[in-house]
Amino acid sequence: MSSTAPPAFTPVADVPVADTPIAYPWGDHLPATGELTALRPGLQWLRMPLPFALNHINLWVLDDPMAGQPGWMVVDAGIASEPIRQAWQALWQGPLSGAPLRRVLVTHMHPDHVGNADWLIEHFSTPDHPARLWMSATDHLAALQACEATSSQGGERAAAFFASHGLSRAEDLAKIRERSGYYRALVPSVPRVHHRLIDGLQLDIGDRRWRCIAGYGHSPEHIALHNERDGLLISGDMLLPSISTNVSVYEMEPEGDPLGLFLASIARMLDLPADTLALPSHGRPFTGIHARIRQLQQHHDERLGEVIQACRQAPSSAADMLPVLFKRPLDLHQTTFAMGEAIAHLNHLWQRGELTRERDQAGVWRFTRG
Repeated sequence: MSSTAPPAFTPVADVPVADTPIAYPWGDHLPATGELTALRPGLQWLRMPLPFALNHINLWVLDDPMAGQPGWMVVDAGIASEPIRQAWQALWQGPLSGAPLRRVLVTHMHPDHVGNADWLIEHFSTPDHPARLWMSATDHLAALQACEATSSQGGERAAAFFASHGLSRAEDLAKIRERSGYYRALVPSVPRVHHRLIDGLQLDIGDRRWRCIAGYGHSPEHIALHNERDGLLISGDMLLPSISTNVSVYEMEPEGDPLGLFLASIARMLDLPADTLALPSHGRPFTGIHARIRQLQQHHDERLGEVIQACRQAPSSAADMLPVLFKRPLDLHQTTFAMGEAIAHLNHLWQRGELTRERDQAGVWRFTRG
C-alpha cells in the first residue's frame, strides 16, 4: 500500500507589505470606569471593569434620536456585575440623563458583551418605545442556549472533552465539572426578542450609516460595524490592537475549524481603507488595521509552524501544545481558553491534511506529522 506524504506547510500570510504602522490617536488615555470620552460627534468611548486577567471591556455610546427626540444606542453591555451596573446607573443620572436608551447592539454572545443587555433595556428605555436588542441571530440563539443550559462553559461534557485532548490533572477536571453555571452567573438573562443583524446590513444611527461585517471563528456570527464616511470600524473582538483574539474549539463542535474561519474573516477587513480608525473591545482605539491584520496572520503562521514541528517530533495532544504555544503560567480560566486554542490550531492543520490524528490507548487524541 502506498502512502502520500502530507503537503508542505504553506503560510497563510505573505509578508512584508508596506502598511501604515499601528498608532494610538488618544495616546495612553484610558477612560476611568463610567467616564465618557468623546471620539467623534455623536460617538463616545466607555470602559468598564472585568474580573479576569483581561480586566476591562470597551463599550461605545452613540447618539440615536428617534422622531426628533434624543436617545442613545450602546454597543455591547458588559457582564452582569454590580460595579458595571452602578456605573451604568451613574451615567444615566449624569451625562446620559434626559434621553432614553433606544437600542442595544451586541457584537457577539460572550458574557462581557451581552451580560447586561437585558438589564439595560429594562432600566433605561421607555415603556412606549422599549429598546430592542440588535444582534446576529446565530449569536442570539447561542446566548439564549448558554444562558438556559444546565451546564455552560463547564460540566461533565466539557471536562470529558478536554480530557480527550490530554488535560489530565484531576484537580483541573474536577473544577471544570463544577463550573456548570459559569455563563449564567455573568449573563443571568438574555432578551427573548431581537432585531437580526446580517453581513452587509446598513444601519442608520444618528447621522452615520454603518455597514455590518460578519466575522467567524471567535463566536458563531460576530458583527463588526464600519462607517465609510468617517473611516470608523467598531471591530469588537475580531480585531484587537495588542492581543490575539481567542479562537477556540469546544465540545459543541469538536471537529470545527474556527481558526480557518477567523483568518478568512480578518482577511476580508484588508478591503477596508488603510487609515480606518478601529474601535476594539479591548485595548485602545488604533489606526493601522492592515498592519495589525498582517501581524495576526503572521502570528498564527508561526504558531502553526510550532505545532507542526512538535507533532513531527512525537504524536501530540492539545495538552502537550500548551507549553509550546503559551510561555507563561496559566490559571484554570486561562487553561480552558488555552486548550480551546490549542485544539483550534491542531484541527486547522488536520482539516488541511497537514496532520493526522488517532486516539491512543487512553482515548486521547494525538496528532502526528508524517
